[in-house]
Amino acid sequence: MELFTIVLVIAGLCVFEVINSIDNAIINADVLSTMQQRYRKWFLFTGMFFAVFVVRGMLPWLIIWLSTPSVGPVGAFTASFSNNPRILEAVKASSPTLLVGAATFLLFLFLHWLFMEPKKVLIAGERFFQSNYFMFNAFAMVWLAVIVWFALKIKTAMAFGAVIGATVFYIVDAIRKYAEGKQHQLNKKNFSDIGKIFYLEVLDATFSIDGVTGAFAFTLSVPLILVGNSIGALVVRQLTIKNINAIHKYRYLKKGAMYSIFLISLIMILDSFGYNVPGWLPPSITFAVVGYFFYRSKEDLNHGPRNLKHK
Repeated sequence: MELFTIVLVIAGLCVFEVINSIDNAIINADVLSTMQQRYRKWFLFTGMFFAVFVVRGMLPWLIIWLSTPSVGPVGAFTASFSNNPRILEAVKASSPTLLVGAATFLLFLFLHWLFMEPKKVLIAGERFFQSNYFMFNAFAMVWLAVIVWFALKIKTAMAFGAVIGATVFYIVDAIRKYAEGKQHQLNKKNFSDIGKIFYLEVLDATFSIDGVTGAFAFTLSVPLILVGNSIGALVVRQLTIKNINAIHKYRYLKKGAMYSIFLISLIMILDSFGYNVPGWLPPSITFAVVGYFFYRSKEDLNHGPRNLKHK
């Protein structure tokens, strides 16, 4: 991989991780505001090791290992810089299954946001999709059926990978919904700070799945994913420490994250089905989409919303 591509991939991973972790940072800041100073420092610094290096470091390696068990745990981590043809061939052979599973997870994530989460309407058609749980499930199942149908014609494992991706989405979504239901209890002073730390770590682990699965659209290199996602996670922690409201006021950044997730999931599906996708395309799309919505957010801050329909 050329140096320019490596830098572009790491930068893309960093931006992707930051944008997708904004909601996580907002929750962190809200809960941390109710904790004693020493416990805040404990979470922000000691907890950083777990969130950045353990979760975001181990998860991509574990995913590659599970999708390519024949190479073993060491081979899964060293595959990106190994000269062993057996390891390289095994990872290459299993990559369609990995990619289609990750793509299905991200596609469901986008559809859930599109149909279920309240948002300020900016793009034509968003109002039609909003707040309709039945349509979310219908669209999600149709997409899954189409992916599985075409995957079965190529490789049974790919179809299974798509089903696993959908299953992981529903598990993660259930955990997040449960956490949201418990959040108001965390703001009560009689809830222990230690309990709040464990809550935040578990929630952070679920949010990290979005960034790690999307990272495979950028590269299959575990070291690059580790570097890019870790830098992004460190940036998010700094935002949490300083002033998350400075980022939260850019109201369309979440849209940028979700539309980039949608496009990246489509790229991963194409890649898994054998279409050659250049390495520079996913980070370029991320920069372009997030940059556009950042511009629209800044425009609103400077001039106020113009001709926008509210939900």
